[in-house]
Amino acid sequence: MQQLLEIMRRLRRECPWDARQTHQSLKRYLLEECYETIEAIDANDMNELKKELGDILLQVVFHSAIAEENAHFTFEDVVAAISRKMVERHPHVFEKERGITAHQVQENWEKHKHASEERRSLLEGVPLALPALLRAQRLQEKAAAIGFDWSDARSVWEKLDEEWQEVHQAREQETEQAEAEELGDLMFTLVNYTRKKGWNAEELLQKANLKFLKRFNHMEKALDYNTERLHNTDLDTLNRLWETAKKDTE
Repeated sequence: MQQLLEIMRRLRRECPWDARQTHQSLKRYLLEECYETIEAIDANDMNELKKELGDILLQVVFHSAIAEENAHFTFEDVVAAISRKMVERHPHVFEKERGITAHQVQENWEKHKHASEERRSLLEGVPLALPALLRAQRLQEKAAAIGFDWSDARSVWEKLDEEWQEVHQAREQETEQAEAEELGDLMFTLVNYTRKKGWNAEELLQKANLKFLKRFNHMEKALDYNTERLHNTDLDTLNRLWETAKKDTE
């Protein structure tokens, strides 16, 4: 670890690109590395995961080096802070609070987090920058932690039907703003349903994206990856190719 810290400090001194980076300029790289790590996990590629975790660690070291130069904090401060947090959030391990369930551990985590960070709202800790589906699920999970939740998935399914009817009503009234708002409510409720089923809405949509990509690539292959042919192929033919792709990629 010390070797990596020294490498970064030298890069900050001697490399013109590294030297001009800031917390703001590095945001995109941190985000990209996180998504690449998720891809490696989804692909179950342990060698790639090892590399991507290293890239994320580099980002942590990079930000820490910038902060150290400005006398804000050091990498050691980062390690100390997360170590202290993990001990505080796990009293069932490091203190005498024993014999609790995984669900109780999660509830205690949220309670400790809310108390230690002095937040006025239970929902303040959900980052605005999260993808919308993931943010919706985290908001719902935090609300559920205090008992503000649907009793079961069936009750959410009934709410879905109600929301869908409201979309229909807004559409019939030809008010686009109302229709868009009702569609948002419908999607939020759909996330609630997936959560109550024990699924992750973000992951479900990502899998649907990958399925679409796989089938579309199959369709492109049938047209020899010729973009001009793809543009000039009529919709009926494209639909037939799509149905073939669905069968061949199942």
